[in-house]
Amino acid sequence: MPSFSDLSIQQLLGEGFDCACGHHHGAELVSFHSGAGAIKMLPQALHEIGCKKPFVVCDQHTYRAAGEQAVQILTDAGIEHVLFILPQDEVEPNEFSMGSIAMGFEPGLDVVLAIGSGVINDCCKEFAHAASLPSAVVATAPSMDGYASGSSSMLVNSVKSTLYNSCPAAIILDSDILCQAPMRMLWSGLGDMIAKYVSICEWRIAQLVVDEYYCPEIAALMRRSLKRCVENADRLKDRDPEVILAVTEGLVLSGIAMAFAGTSRPASGMEHYFSHMWEMMALERGEKSDFHGIQVGVGTVITLKLYDWIKQQQPDAERARAHMAAFNERDWEAQVHRIFGQTTPQILAIEQKEHKNDPAKHEVRLEKIIAHWQDILQIIEEELPPTEQIVSLMQQLGAPMTNADLGISVQDTCDAFVGARDIRNKYLGVSMLWDLGLIDEARDVVKQIAQGE
Repeated sequence: MPSFSDLSIQQLLGEGFDCACGHHHGAELVSFHSGAGAIKMLPQALHEIGCKKPFVVCDQHTYRAAGEQAVQILTDAGIEHVLFILPQDEVEPNEFSMGSIAMGFEPGLDVVLAIGSGVINDCCKEFAHAASLPSAVVATAPSMDGYASGSSSMLVNSVKSTLYNSCPAAIILDSDILCQAPMRMLWSGLGDMIAKYVSICEWRIAQLVVDEYYCPEIAALMRRSLKRCVENADRLKDRDPEVILAVTEGLVLSGIAMAFAGTSRPASGMEHYFSHMWEMMALERGEKSDFHGIQVGVGTVITLKLYDWIKQQQPDAERARAHMAAFNERDWEAQVHRIFGQTTPQILAIEQKEHKNDPAKHEVRLEKIIAHWQDILQIIEEELPPTEQIVSLMQQLGAPMTNADLGISVQDTCDAFVGARDIRNKYLGVSMLWDLGLIDEARDVVKQIAQGE
């Protein structure tokens, strides 16, 4: 079969592919329409996925951006539908939003049609999954890579969590709509894409250290989507429809890669966890956080600078084992309480289930890191771009690049780095640094970065 990296989005639809990695890769995406005025293809898209009565979900902003137009198109086509507009000004992907959507749902509806981007799409995919219905989406901004993914990034009991569901059956990208998105949403899409350098790097490292499943073909597809976005990113500020569409299609390709993998691993690594942690901190304090992708972009810059430091280190088994021997569970729990506050019980439950702090498991990981250190350095060299290249790109667009640009303190940045290891069972750069006994030194490096040094 042709390499995934050679196929168009249309060619990636259908039955899927038997891969040399031993897995069958496929996504539920059946209908894909893009271009100027593509929203007019909404009735055809519904026909292509075999649906007749959509549940149209949007918020107040996305209703104005595309929802009103979508409803008119459905009405003109004689397609019966139910419209639900989330009432809150800032929608969070949490239990309240899910409950609101459920209360707006009516029996007999056969597809959940999201009008929006990140949060709306995530909530609709998760609700559709719970209701055993397909979902579809009319994108309103090139702000994130989750349009075609088979997962949603949700707040579950205030903990940022990835919930696996299904890729939408239909996606519509209308460049006339996408070009009207606020600039901060364009920055967000860029931030979510440049993160892929780190995610592929750490995916490969996780394969070496914890035997995590890794597919070279999916990684190649992700690199292709990344290349397509980055090649055009410096022209986003001009709002060129061709460029906006190319970037958004790159984001969709990224989501397809996640759907093929059945996990978010191809698309998120340590850089995403800065954003997850900052979002959780803001929620704990009753504050607002910035767009996820903007925070991810800042997290990517920090992570790239940290990897510049990692490349200068050498594993020391004696130091790593001494660090493990000195580990004090009571001190660690006190740190968790300080960083996570009310969500501490959920974080402690994750460790009780996964046992990341177990000395025997640490020893196995440490031996693999030491045995594969040169391979790890080679992976870092192959996958990560020069930090200056990414900083220059973000500067050209005027995008935020530091925690200070987002009003995030040095302490919160250091805590986000340390806490990232605890919120999920996912092997990240911070996990490797903990295993090497370098977590304290690395936190000092993050502190210096956050201070602008």
